[in-house]
Amino acid sequence: MQKKSMKKVKTTSRQESRKDELANFKLGEAHTDYSTDYTPKLLEAFENKNPGKFAWTTFICTEFTSLCPKTGQPDFAKVFINYIADKKMVESKSLKLYLFSFRNHGDFHEDCIQTICDDLFDLIKPKYIEVIGEFTPRGGIAIFPYANAAANDKDFKELLKNRTMNYAPGKYTMELSKLY
Repeated sequence: MQKKSMKKVKTTSRQESRKDELANFKLGEAHTDYSTDYTPKLLEAFENKNPGKFAWTTFICTEFTSLCPKTGQPDFAKVFINYIADKKMVESKSLKLYLFSFRNHGDFHEDCIQTICDDLFDLIKPKYIEVIGEFTPRGGIAIFPYANAAANDKDFKELLKNRTMNYAPGKYTMELSKLY
C-alpha cells in the first residue's frame, strides 16, 4: 500500500515539475502573436533531458518564406535543421514563430540560412548543427545554401569538417514526398 502512494507522490511531483517547466513557453497559449519583423528573441530553449546521449534532432520547415533584398519578391524554401543537442534544445513552436519572422525580412538565401544557423547555435550551443535551405527556383536557378557549426570538441569539429567537405544538394535532406 505504501509503495503505491510513494509512486503516486513521485508521479505527481514529476507532473508538477513538468508543468512548471512548460509554463514559460509560448506552446499551448490560446493566442499567438506573429512577428512581422525578423527577431531571434522569439526562440526559446529547454533543458535536454539526456545531455550525455548522442542523438540527432531534425526539424523540417516546408513553408519558409523571405524576401529578395533587391526586388522585394518573395522567396520560398524548405529548410532543414539537423542538430546534436548538448545541454539545451530548441522549443518547436518558438522555432516556427522565429522562422515565420523571416516572411518580411529581405536577405539573400545564403544569409538567411547562415543567420538561422548562427541564431540557433547561440541559443542552444549544440554539439553540432547544420541548416540547409532548398529554395524554389526563380529565374531558372535553384539555390541550396548550407551552413553548419560545431562545439569546441575534436569529434564534433571532425564531423563539421566531414559534413562540409561531403555536402551536396539533397545529401542531408529528403524528398518532400517522403515527409507526408
